[in-house]
Amino acid sequence: MAPRAMSRSNDWTKSLSEAQPVPYWLDDPARPRPEPALTGAETCDLLVVGGGYSGLWTALIAKERDPQRDVVLVEGREVGWAASGRNGGFCAASLTHGLSNGLTRWPEEIHKLEELGVRNLDAIEAAVARHSLDCDFERTGEIDVATEPYQARELKDWYEEIRRRGLADGIEYLDAEAVREQVDSPTFRAGLHDRRGVAMVNPARLAWGLKRVCLGLGVRLYEHTPALTLRPYGAGMAVRTPYGGIRARTVALGTNIFPNLVRRVRSYTVPVYDYALMTEPLTAGQLASIGWKNRQGLGDSANQFHYFRLSADNRILWGGYDAIYPYGGRVRAEYDDRPETYAKLARHFFTCFPQLEGVRFTHAWGGAIDTCSRFSAFFGTAHRGRVAYAAGYTGLGVGATRFGAEVMLDLLAGERTERTELEMVRKKPLPFPPEPFAWTGIALTKWSLARADEHDGRRNLWLRAMDRLGLGFDS
Repeated sequence: MAPRAMSRSNDWTKSLSEAQPVPYWLDDPARPRPEPALTGAETCDLLVVGGGYSGLWTALIAKERDPQRDVVLVEGREVGWAASGRNGGFCAASLTHGLSNGLTRWPEEIHKLEELGVRNLDAIEAAVARHSLDCDFERTGEIDVATEPYQARELKDWYEEIRRRGLADGIEYLDAEAVREQVDSPTFRAGLHDRRGVAMVNPARLAWGLKRVCLGLGVRLYEHTPALTLRPYGAGMAVRTPYGGIRARTVALGTNIFPNLVRRVRSYTVPVYDYALMTEPLTAGQLASIGWKNRQGLGDSANQFHYFRLSADNRILWGGYDAIYPYGGRVRAEYDDRPETYAKLARHFFTCFPQLEGVRFTHAWGGAIDTCSRFSAFFGTAHRGRVAYAAGYTGLGVGATRFGAEVMLDLLAGERTERTELEMVRKKPLPFPPEPFAWTGIALTKWSLARADEHDGRRNLWLRAMDRLGLGFDS
């Protein structure tokens, strides 16, 4: 929501005075000690590279499918330190970065994709219960809110369309009064309430819980062990690490935005930096003033959108809006902190919730999202089927990475399954062009999306051309 007025000029700047530039979720005394780095040589049946959700789910499910399988996981830093520990904690059923994106790209299999997504989220909920994962999992649902009249009209039209297509199960349209009964913001004009399709989690604790389960199942897990090279070795693969190496029959790559060990995959993703703020815990009176009693996740309907949710201790996480692509697509720690974006987010926050004037932010942070041109994950194999990869989740990977793990394991097994038969799995997105064309195209797209937000959603010639090429983005 692009703010148009403030109750008191510049009062919001004081809210950032004590904000620490570290991810709230990772600033936790429950953070586990890292496992030792690999030294020497190892052999295994399956090597998993990457200690985020993608790699952790792959290792866990591999052991569940075959408890005798010898599995090693290596992580270049610490489990959950990157995107898996920095995100908003929205664990969605959607495998396609939302129903609209999925319906546009895979209309013939959208019902199957929605069914698989619900089953995947159910499986995550079951795993949380089965393994006693202490991650504040709440199946709260989510509300997409309109903050402009044209957005309210578009939400209503979209709701009628998905009803006609039989895709509105569990989704309810809310007018201005109804949405403000759920969460009271003077900016809210309408909403779509997905009652079961999204859960809220503490993302870092989910990663740490999966780490604990993997270790308990016998996965040998090494942290501070980056995988440096990948090459064929006999009937399997060999990976070199700083202090040793691993020979494996098969390899699953869950490195997402970090440079893929299969070089040809690198052009399919670019890093887009996203930023978030976390407030101090709200008092009972502050929480009552905004009426957020059912704890749903929220997101607004602009192209440059915000996402926001309550933590277990009633803080508000407020993120999104700016999406920053660094020239050359480099991933660097210095990009994780961006005060100019924090100031913008704080101003927007108090426009949404003027009732919370005086609330302070305790944490402010950023991180890289592995973005691809179709905005949802892609998959593939290399080295004659001995290596599988999944990447490109574009910010909606908390839930979808578990599905990606299943796909990678299916591909490595050479199995034809309901997952590997999907067009979404079989086909790749368009790669990004080299610089300076990538930066120019992304900058023009971002400028055009901002212009659309300022002109009742009207998409200019550039955005219409991107739509025709299958590169349109409207959420």
